Amino acid sequence: MQKKRTIIMLVIALMVMGAGIFVLSMPDESDPHNKEAVAEVEKTDDSSVEKSGLVLLGGQRVWVRILRGSYKGQWVEAANMLLGKIDMDTLYTPGDKILVTLRINEDGRIEGAKTLDRLRQGWIFALFGLYALLLLWFARMTGVKALFSFVVSLLLIWKVLVPGLLSGRSPLVCAFGMLIVLSALILFSVSGFTKKGLAAFLGTLAGMTLAGALASAVGNVMDLWGMTAPYAETLLFSGFFGLDFRDIFYAAIAIGASGAAMDIAMDVSASMWEILEKKPEIGRGELVRSGFNVGRAVIGTMTTTLLLAYSGSFLTLLMLFYTKDTSLMRMLNLRIVASEMMRTLVGSIGLVAVAPATAWLAGRLFCKGEAYK
Repeated sequence: MQKKRTIIMLVIALMVMGAGIFVLSMPDESDPHNKEAVAEVEKTDDSSVEKSGLVLLGGQRVWVRILRGSYKGQWVEAANMLLGKIDMDTLYTPGDKILVTLRINEDGRIEGAKTLDRLRQGWIFALFGLYALLLLWFARMTGVKALFSFVVSLLLIWKVLVPGLLSGRSPLVCAFGMLIVLSALILFSVSGFTKKGLAAFLGTLAGMTLAGALASAVGNVMDLWGMTAPYAETLLFSGFFGLDFRDIFYAAIAIGASGAAMDIAMDVSASMWEILEKKPEIGRGELVRSGFNVGRAVIGTMTTTLLLAYSGSFLTLLMLFYTKDTSLMRMLNLRIVASEMMRTLVGSIGLVAVAPATAWLAGRLFCKGEAYK
């Protein structure tokens, strides 16, 4: 019976994951006159490309053959405009598999095309498949639940949170509403609807609420507008002038730390539940103290995890500062550095708060019959 139930849950999870990946990978068909298509480069003309070191300027003419869809087999010339930005420009060669945007006229014919980038989604899906196999092999049923929450979380962020933010709704309300949904989805799917999961859920929300409130208060004092986030300026100049980038930045701090917060909360809650299972006669005070001890051990590494994660994202910036002999005072007062330091420290404060909050809440939930000592 248990084996049959596991197989059924595995099939359901795989179906949901497959549907989620299909939805996320579907091309945008909202504009009938612009369609995305996969193509192979057949010929190129680099005569208009100007090279200055690693910088490329001008334009490359690219002839491609459509590989999929209703226009499969057709040849079309696509423009590859080079902007002089190393992080965005790509020079194609025959044989490359690329993604193009087709410009369609009223008669349904292709009247032009523009290159987007090389096709990389196959490798991304392959890595995800490897991750899924390893997770299922090691974690088994828990791995199925984790994969289910992973894919559904991606769908919620892409289909609910991002459109909500772009529509001009309050970023803090949108983000914390999504944080509640994601925390419940992830924690309860792994632990079930148990006191253990409830304690971890409430502890996560307590720590992340503190992080969000602290980010808003400190960010306003430090005059950080959130424009240091990647592509924030591009989004602004794309016509989204009414967006509150400051609140989006504050909300992103809480969301960014929420994954680690859930880890800490579940570690503390699961450890306390295990202690109670092995020693049912334990008092609430002793149980909470045990939860505090577990929390101290966990947060010692988890806060460093945030520092390493954010430092890794800006490693080249740190290298640039080092080559320029930039003083510590100057670095700390630069807006981009101050923003990342605030992100790291506020997120870490939220993580530190999660452990005792979860321990206290778990003590109240697990041992209702005994007064707290």
